[in-house]
Order: sequence, then C-alpha cells, then structure tokens
Amino acid sequence: MLPESTTIYHEKQSKELCALHALNNLFQSKEAFKQMELDAICFSLSPNNYINPHRSILGIGNYDVNVLIAALQNKGYSAFWFDKRKDPKMLKLDKIFGFVMNIPSECRLGFLWLPLKRRHWISIKNINGIYYNLDSKLPNPSPIGNEEDLFNYFRNQLHINDNQLFVVVTGDNYNWIASEDTSVDQQQIQSLDNR
Repeated sequence: MLPESTTIYHEKQSKELCALHALNNLFQSKEAFKQMELDAICFSLSPNNYINPHRSILGIGNYDVNVLIAALQNKGYSAFWFDKRKDPKMLKLDKIFGFVMNIPSECRLGFLWLPLKRRHWISIKNINGIYYNLDSKLPNPSPIGNEEDLFNYFRNQLHINDNQLFVVVTGDNYNWIASEDTSVDQQQIQSLDNR
C-alpha cells in the first residue's frame, strides 16, 4: 500500500517494451524516453544489419542491454553490472540514482504457456525514502522498504533464475560500491594523510 501523499509514475507493460517502461519508471516520467529513441539507438548500434540484433525482429521492443546502456548515456547516466557474488550491502545507496534488473520471463499466449525463454527489464527506485519495485507487469508499484529491506531483496533476487542487476548512476560515478577490503582502504587513506 502506498502512502497517500506519494505519487509514483508507473508505466504498465505494452508489447515487448519493458526496457522502455523500466527507463521511464526509473526516471519517473513518460517523457523520459520514447520507443522511436530506443529504435534509433538500435540502428546506430548496428546500422548495416537487415535484422537488428538489439531488438525484436517484429519491431515491438525486446531491447537488449546495449540499448539500455546507450539510452542512459544519452541522458548523462551510466549503468554498471553488479557482480552477484558480492554482498549488496557494499552498494553506496546515496551515490546511486536507481537500479535496473533483467530477469527471466515466461512466455505465454493467452492461458497457454510457451516453451520460450524471454528476458524482462524492471526498475527499482528510492521514492521518498522507500524503495519500490516498478515492474511494468505489476498492477501497482510494489514497496520493497528501507535500505536493509532492499539489501535483503537483492540477496534473494540475485540467487534465483539468473537475475542480473545494473546500478544506474549519474555521469561516470565509480564511487557507488564500497571496497571489499576496508582495512586496505584505511591504510591507503592514512598514508595519503601522512604526506
């Protein structure tokens, strides 16, 4: 249940445009990205291919990670793959704009499940101190909770079904993850301070 004072933009699934929905949900605006823009990125990535490898051959979406990364870069943001072997607690949440996950998705035709394996993009964002799953296949944004809840959510999600997490930051900010060996960091800081 959403707090009454919180208005959250939440695009719903249409065609195979989950990457577009994930980006717009992440930026909380239907104007952030358009399908034409993502299609243009596909063609710029593979201008000489009759069948573009970065989207569905039907032209109804199903964009790959290259399109997502290029779209973010066009707006001055970067996406970094998060190594699921690391503890999500290493994430410096105050340095992160949001998250995009790529998860397996079942394919069905009406009530019939098809044996096709597809991928689906979802975004996760902090809105007024609460992290939300903004999956376009959900009827409403789903509250994850506070920072500790988010870390637990990522721990669970990254150990099932080959889910992949991308961290979205402004510019080329490489300061979004803590070092694994803080003792080395402290030694380096002390040696710099002694100069």
